[in-house]
Amino acid sequence: MKVLEVLLNRRWILKSRERELYYQVKEALASGEEKKFLREKLGYQVLINPYMIKVEKLPAVPENWMGISDFRDPIEYVFFCLVLMFLEDKEAEEQFVLSELTEYVQSQYEKEQIDWTIYRYRRHMIKVMKYCVACGILDVNDGSEEGFAKDDTSEVLYENTGVSRYFMKNFTQDIMGYTAPKDFEKEEWIDLNEDRGIVRRQRVYRRLLMPMGMYKDTDTEEDFAYVRNYRNMIQGELSELFECELQVHSSSAFLILGENCRLGRTFPEENTLSDIVLLLYQLLQEEIREGKIEVSLDEQIRLPKENFQRLIEKCKERFGAGFNKTYREMTFAEFYREVYDYMENLMMIEQAYGDVCIKPVAGKIVGRYPEDFRKEGGNDE
Repeated sequence: MKVLEVLLNRRWILKSRERELYYQVKEALASGEEKKFLREKLGYQVLINPYMIKVEKLPAVPENWMGISDFRDPIEYVFFCLVLMFLEDKEAEEQFVLSELTEYVQSQYEKEQIDWTIYRYRRHMIKVMKYCVACGILDVNDGSEEGFAKDDTSEVLYENTGVSRYFMKNFTQDIMGYTAPKDFEKEEWIDLNEDRGIVRRQRVYRRLLMPMGMYKDTDTEEDFAYVRNYRNMIQGELSELFECELQVHSSSAFLILGENCRLGRTFPEENTLSDIVLLLYQLLQEEIREGKIEVSLDEQIRLPKENFQRLIEKCKERFGAGFNKTYREMTFAEFYREVYDYMENLMMIEQAYGDVCIKPVAGKIVGRYPEDFRKEGGNDE
């Protein structure tokens, strides 16, 4: 077991759900090496208490993919925060019924009047409650959220596990005056403002370990210079802890993980969307070689939205027979939205004044079907 991979992969390790792993990680952390790396290189604190072990993981800058993937609507985040507020007054192992919580949410939500007889509100609340159960904040003792989906008077008996108070980061400053995300970013480094070297080092390691890649621009120029100057040192430190290779180019840097490394979400993933993006990169690289698409000096590609749509349409036409049934039968508008949202979420593309900016990772990876895949027919799985 690689302790750092376990800690960086998970939000936390709950003693109530994974008792053996909890004690294994706790014992491994006693040596201090992993905690030292987390503290010195990443600026992360490790919380260990009778309920759980957790690394307070924060990004160098917020990214699209860092939200709660189960949530799709802003109101679900609001409901979730209200659930955390509700649980502040509950002791560990204390029970409560769903109606007690929904009444609290209804009374605290100020933006609009919550009417639980409307299915839309119940659907959002169910998604939040299922997430709370899945991540260990709550246990279900009786009933099911599906009953609430059908009838707003249906009850579920929950038990507070006691870990909800550790979900949010503990801030050292008063955040009531914060009005923008940038305020929280500044708060993270406030205690280290006098030592810019430490701040830069921790920011760089976070940029390498968390996003898809690190790119040089006006905001990251100083950090990228650090990577170029100390690449051998960084590679040595990281390769001792993880199976990985640091690859640095003129304006981008990537941490390439080995087959046995399990360090959070990686690309490619084992899903059809991931395959589609790899095949799209094949077409993109073909058009670059043919001179149809130009790569700028910063290794990025900027295409009018219509040209990017054309490329995705070409991908569906040429390789669609190899996609599963769901993607084969999608209209192009549905297919385009699925691929675009997936790539945007993983920071592979971004909007740029009506154009689509394709990030340099497109030049690092490619996918190809066997030459005879059409003879074998489509995949109905």
